[in-house]
Parts: sequence; C-alpha cells; structure tokens
Amino acid sequence: MKRLFFLDFVLLLGLILLILVLELPSVVESGSHDYQDALTKSILFFEGQRSGRLPQDQRLNWRADSGLGDGSANGVDLTGGYYDAGDNVKFGFPMAFTTTMLAWSLIEFGDLMPPSELRNALVATRWATDYLLKTISQPNRIFVQVGDPIKDHNCWERPEDMDTVRTVYTVDAPNPASDVAGETAAALSASSMAFRSSDPGYAETLLRTAIRVFEYADNYRGAYSDNADVKDGACPFYCDFDGYQASHLPITCTFLHTFESLCFDELLWGAAWLRRASQNDSYLSYIQNNGKTLGADDNINEFGWDNKHAGLNVLVSKEYLEGSIYSLESYKVSADSFMCTLIPESSSSHIEYTPGGLIYKPGGSNMQHVTSIAFLLLVYANYLSRTSQTVNCGSIRVGAASLHQQAKKQVDYILGDNPMGMSYMVGYGDKYPQRIHHRGSSIPSIKDHPQFIACKEGAVYVNSSNPNPNTLVGAVVGGPGEDDVYEDDRADFRKSEPTTYINAPLVGVLAYFVANPNLNP
Repeated sequence: MKRLFFLDFVLLLGLILLILVLELPSVVESGSHDYQDALTKSILFFEGQRSGRLPQDQRLNWRADSGLGDGSANGVDLTGGYYDAGDNVKFGFPMAFTTTMLAWSLIEFGDLMPPSELRNALVATRWATDYLLKTISQPNRIFVQVGDPIKDHNCWERPEDMDTVRTVYTVDAPNPASDVAGETAAALSASSMAFRSSDPGYAETLLRTAIRVFEYADNYRGAYSDNADVKDGACPFYCDFDGYQASHLPITCTFLHTFESLCFDELLWGAAWLRRASQNDSYLSYIQNNGKTLGADDNINEFGWDNKHAGLNVLVSKEYLEGSIYSLESYKVSADSFMCTLIPESSSSHIEYTPGGLIYKPGGSNMQHVTSIAFLLLVYANYLSRTSQTVNCGSIRVGAASLHQQAKKQVDYILGDNPMGMSYMVGYGDKYPQRIHHRGSSIPSIKDHPQFIACKEGAVYVNSSNPNPNTLVGAVVGGPGEDDVYEDDRADFRKSEPTTYINAPLVGVLAYFVANPNLNP
C-alpha cells in the first residue's frame, strides 16, 4: 500500500509539473536573423508613408501621388513629408522626432550600413527634412500640422483619394511652440550632421535653419497645443502630454506653472543637438545653465516623440564621457540611472517585461518604446565602450556588452523570437501581421482599382477579415499585449497600427546588428 501511495504521489507531482510547464510562456526561437534584410525593409517602409508627388524610383509601387494641394489654401507649399501612421494626417511634432531618430541612426551607425542602404536611409531622411524646411519657411510662423484628424479618422480611404479637408494648423509669434520648434531644431541639426559629407551645402542650410527655429522655441516658451487654434487638431493625438506624470491626465504648459520644467525637454534636446552639430559653446552654456530650470535633473525615464529626457541624457553624456566636461556630469548620472532600470539583475530595475521578454509600457503602440529604448541601449553601450567605462547599478556593474545584449533581445523578439513565433515586421519572415491598421495597405491600390473610393466606402475594407491587399513592407506594428498575445486584428489599432517613430530608431538598431550579428543575448 505504501508503494502504491508513493507511485500515486509521484504521478500526481509529475502531472502538476507538466501543467506548470505548459502554462509557462515559451519563446519560439527562429535561429539567426537576417538583419540586413530587416534593415532594408525597415527603410523601405518609409516609402509607403510618403505624401506628395512620388519619385520615379518609388519602390512600393502600390502607392501613388497624394496631398498635392497641401498648403495651397494658405498660399504656401506644404506638399511632401510623411503620414505618421495608418491615417492621412501630417503631424509635425512626431514627424520631427522621426526625422531626428533617422538622422541619429545615420550618425551613430551609418558607417555600418551597406552603401545602398546608407543611400536609402539618407533619402528617407531628406524626404522629411525637405518638408520640415517648408513648415518654417516664413519668419515667426510654424506650420505644425496638415489635415483635420477628426474628419480624417471618420473616413477610411486611400491617401490618393483623400477628399477630407486639408486644414493647415499654424502657430505665429508670440504664441508658444517650444515642443514642435525645439524638436524641429533637433531634427535639422542632427540631419545636418548626417548630410555633412554627402551634401555639405544642404547640411549648412539645415543647420542655419535649425538655429533660427530654436530661437523661436526658446523665445516663445510653451506647448504648441496650448494654442486655441491648434488644440482641436493636435489633441488628443499629439498634444505635448509630458506634464502628466503625477495624474496621468494631460496638463498644458501654460497651466502647469509649478511643474514648468516637464514641458520644456525639447529646449534642452534642441540645444544639445545644436551643440553637437555646430560645436558652438553658446549651446553648451545653454545646457549647463538651463538644465535645472528646464528639467534635466527630473530623471524621467522616458523617451519618445513626447518626452526626450532619457535620450537627452544619453546624448549629452557623450560629451561628458569623451570630453571630461564635468559640469555635464548630472546628465551622465541620469543616463546611468536609466540604464540600470532596464537591467533585470539590477536592484533599481523597474521596467516591465512581458513573460516572453519584451519591454512593455502600458498604453498603446508599445513597440515605439521598445525600438527607442533598444536604440539608446546601443548608443550608450558604444559611448561606454569607447571610453572603457561601465555603469554602477548598485550591487552590480554593467558594461557595454550587457547593454548590447539587452538590445539584441528586443530586436530578436520583434523579428520572431517570441511566444507567438511571428515577426512583428510586415514582410519579414514567414509569419507576420496580415491585417494591419493602415488605410493605404488595406484598400485595393489605385493601380489595381482606379475607381474613386469615397470616405465611407472604405468601411467594407476596414471591417473585412481578409488580409490587406497591399504589403506595407517593413512596417513594425504596435505589437502584442503584456501577455505576449497578438490577434492580428485590424480594428485593434493599439496593437496593429505601424508608425514612423517605431521604425526610425529601429533603422539604427538593425544597422548595428548587420555588423555585429553574433552577439549572444
């Protein structure tokens, strides 16, 4: 009897262990990834987001000209630029951030790209900078957006068929626009560095214009969405929300006097890029003298289109690490602190990871956090490596190799090493999202279906369960939920919509792994 009882116990224990194992998430590993193919596709994606008159060498040929009258009602040419996501609006704030990240990718990792992809990345960047130059072509005026988002979002139509009102949203001095103007200054400064060797004349134009637009940002402080004429167009889509830290509700800069520093990260960000691009000491003094009042010491561990703090600290740390400018040490301390939050073994780690290992931040479009953070991990790792330094995370010291590995885990997850066993980049691998939340991709191409498809006539396509007819190659979607589950549902835009600011930092990340494919995570 005792022997039978023991056998029953063993069987029961085995059954319990089997159940536990089955319930644990498993990561499907696809082996080595073709990072060069992924890089090619991540850049190609931007051609699918183009607005304006398309060039003859357009490779995603299911797209055609669109938005050719943008700005005409205001007597200005605002054609070109990018649609930021799956809609047909051109939002200046996230477009400028996208541009900064494309340029930063080129600055840090361009020399690792195959020559053809370096050229394509420069073309993608210039498509944005040419447009940004148009938005600040008039003195003391910034064109911050083209397209009424409410009317646009009430339609499901191809950009080629757009018949919604193309409202132009404008900010004029002395009305504030520190966020958009500061980010535009950063974008043009960074891009001037990216174009310096291939087109020095264009680079000089970009830098000269960046200096002028930064003056607007600094002289007229506040959020562009505080302007009554702009707020209804920008909000709730791309308001400056980075003052919401305490309540998770949007608080505008003009209202939030006691936490004013939370609203001006773009001023330090723009100044930091102007310093790096121009080597002008006046911008170094600006960063040194305004750090406390503009929030450099707030140590906010965020980085994205709305919040530049972590990226700012990493960017400025380069000058401290390589130039020993001790007045910038606080930026390096904050950058170290941010890195420690990303290391699971660190006592200060507090970032969330899914069971499958993906960085996860509640909200929407999670992959924007993943790609931006992976980019910062690689950039900071390179800065540390060049100066033979490490990060003190309390009980452990973290070196460049560890940061490289953390970034690799994230990019490999995106490309297929995840519990779903799928790539979250459209067109990469054998299994990827088929029903992305994207108007142009989900409606038959104008070349296959030349008849006009009106605003509401697109409903049949958005509500269809069929795969999208046009493959938006290289698009990275918002990604799975905190449980690693992805349903491939076009209606779930938080998970299934791609954005330019997801892809832009990924360009640099993938370029690094093209040259360094065999790091062991």
